Amino acid sequence: MDVKNAFLNGDLAEEVYMKPPPGYSHPPNTVCRLRRALYGLKQAPRAWFAKFSSTIQQRGFQSSSYDSAFFVRRTTLGCVFLLIYVDDMIITGDDYSGITDLKEYLQQQFEMKDLGSLSYFLGLEVLSDTTGYYLSQAKYASDLLARAGLTDSKITSTPLEPNIKLKPSDGTPLSDITLYRQLVGSLVYLTVTRPDIAYAVHVVSQFMSAPRSSHYEAVIHILRYIKATLYYGLHFSAASSLELRAYSDSDWAGDPTDRRSTTGFCILLGDSLISWRSKKQTSVARSSTVAEYRALATTTQEIVWLRWLLGDMGVQSPSPTPLFCDNRSAIHIAHNDVYHERTKHIEIDCHFTRQHVTQGTIQLCSISTLVQPADLFTKPLLPGRFRDLVSKLKLTSTAPT
Repeated sequence: MDVKNAFLNGDLAEEVYMKPPPGYSHPPNTVCRLRRALYGLKQAPRAWFAKFSSTIQQRGFQSSSYDSAFFVRRTTLGCVFLLIYVDDMIITGDDYSGITDLKEYLQQQFEMKDLGSLSYFLGLEVLSDTTGYYLSQAKYASDLLARAGLTDSKITSTPLEPNIKLKPSDGTPLSDITLYRQLVGSLVYLTVTRPDIAYAVHVVSQFMSAPRSSHYEAVIHILRYIKATLYYGLHFSAASSLELRAYSDSDWAGDPTDRRSTTGFCILLGDSLISWRSKKQTSVARSSTVAEYRALATTTQEIVWLRWLLGDMGVQSPSPTPLFCDNRSAIHIAHNDVYHERTKHIEIDCHFTRQHVTQGTIQLCSISTLVQPADLFTKPLLPGRFRDLVSKLKLTSTAPT
């Protein structure tokens, strides 16, 4: 569903002047009125969402406590789920008559357009068949390649050169940094369905303020990999179970400039990848165990939120979520009640992770580094190992239509 002129539906408490009212033509007053107008425009999205939320709750919908843009209504006939994003919304569920009634009600309250079955949404292409759903951004990626001017046939097998270590001082300064920022910004959005480029994009995003020639070359390398894998996307299997499992990893002191570590994790719902992250840690870790434990705490936080959100969808998780880690020392700390010199500076992370181990939210499991899929989010890899880990994340490719 598409809401026409969504922000005009909000009820603003402020007076908004599109031009100075009679009697207020003096420059200082004009400036004051313009400032109030700009303030009112800033409040418009919030006012629209507040009005929509109030309207939808009158139809028996409840907002999720864990995602304010997600609404649920349960009746004896089934469930209706509604997800709103600015002026677009997706409605789904198994109460088909309820979905029809909701559409009619919303069209009475707001000027809306029914776009039919979900096929294209904010650059995301959605294909569905009896096996499940396939999400990709092939058209978006193709447009990005055209913007970068990559008309030759050169491709690469990995997003980054193996063992590459980019530094802020590498190469020469770019004469025009606009294109670099545009390309990297687009790549960030492309990671919505392309977890295989998450680490590479995380690296080149760190040089947005002062990009240099070597950083631009890395961006082009990523784009050539995308060209080779244009139709990669995520497949959500209809036959998949609804059990979570998670993998956590870190690359200790991997950044050559500040020696901070990188946290990487991926979380699957059955066979479907639903969450992942590649992010530099906020402080330097003095040991690989500390780096791994910080990654565990971050992954645990995401697991807790996902379990709550799935609960709002009616999917309960009675058993602990297995969280796989390839560092036995970090697992040992989570089960050890005694703190010492080695762990006192990460005591908050220790308490947080151990609390959820004790409560049965997560179950820490050891895994070999060789089969750790989260390794994909912490460092550049050789082509063979990279392809192997990508296959473990169930990324698929569909033929163009």
